[in-house]
Amino acid sequence: MAAGTVLIGAEDLRILIEAIFRRSGLSPQHAATVADVLLWADLRGIDTHGATRVPRYVDLIERGDMNPAPVLSTRNAGAAAVLLEADRAPGPVAMVRGMDQAIHCARAGGIGLTIVRATTHTAALGYYTCRAAAHNMIGIAFCASQPNMIYHGARSPGVSTSPLSIAVPAGSGEPLVLDFGAGVVSVGRLMQARKLGQPIPPGWALDGAGQPTTDAARAAAPLPMAGPKGAGLALMVELVTSLLAANPLLAEALEGTAPGARHGQNAAAIAIDIARFVEPQAFAQQASRLVCDLKALPRADPAEEIRMPGERGARERRERLQAGIPLPQPVYRELRELANRLGVALP
Repeated sequence: MAAGTVLIGAEDLRILIEAIFRRSGLSPQHAATVADVLLWADLRGIDTHGATRVPRYVDLIERGDMNPAPVLSTRNAGAAAVLLEADRAPGPVAMVRGMDQAIHCARAGGIGLTIVRATTHTAALGYYTCRAAAHNMIGIAFCASQPNMIYHGARSPGVSTSPLSIAVPAGSGEPLVLDFGAGVVSVGRLMQARKLGQPIPPGWALDGAGQPTTDAARAAAPLPMAGPKGAGLALMVELVTSLLAANPLLAEALEGTAPGARHGQNAAAIAIDIARFVEPQAFAQQASRLVCDLKALPRADPAEEIRMPGERGARERRERLQAGIPLPQPVYRELRELANRLGVALP
């Protein structure tokens, strides 16, 4: 365990997060959902999208940007597609509903698509794609947000980091899970470095004046990964989520309109029923075969193993379930202060 961290058991952390959100106005069911999604990230070592997000979510609730008591509804439902009106719900609440609807459609028609309109921070997308993989389906999810990433060739934010996840059953008990954003680094990682007082590597971000910086406190937005490729991916995510949902985010923000000043996200959840194309066990066996072939390749560094998407996270989860979740002191301090303010007992 790194110096300056506090170990907390997974169940204790779940209880704490759930209690904070119940005290903030969420129903018991919705508070449990948010806690499950944030804990999933912490267990897998995705610390930028776990408990560290709790104060930010509470702030969004208190500002009126995140609705603690949303009324989720569907419209334009078809055999394979549905539009979910999220009513500014907490992202985990909307995305769980959205993926479950996509899975339902896929069972009937082989594929399901849910466009999630007007939600808030969606947290780690891998949680939702793994939800589909648990049903022997391929899960895909991506989301759009306000401009928080530099567009290639520009000096200020023009697109969002637009995270994307794909999860595929692999027959080993753990799915293959790809989960990444279009930025060189996530906004959450910049926030974490700022919170912990850590420098950032060159090439990660620009400051408010559009100049490169290694000072996390000055970092205004991350650069796109692979330059125009990352920027183009982010643009396309806005087109096939926000514009498809008739809820543009980037243009509103870039033009300085009132709607553009509010936090908000749109997203897509897709489920593909493997059984419509191939017997699921045969698919999983072929996935495992390919994994073995890749791991047998000559290693660039003999001391480093060849890992598959999601493998590190699955290993981290097993370790953290036994040893506890390490929270940096600043993160634990924020949780403690928030719990005290809301009258929630610390575990």
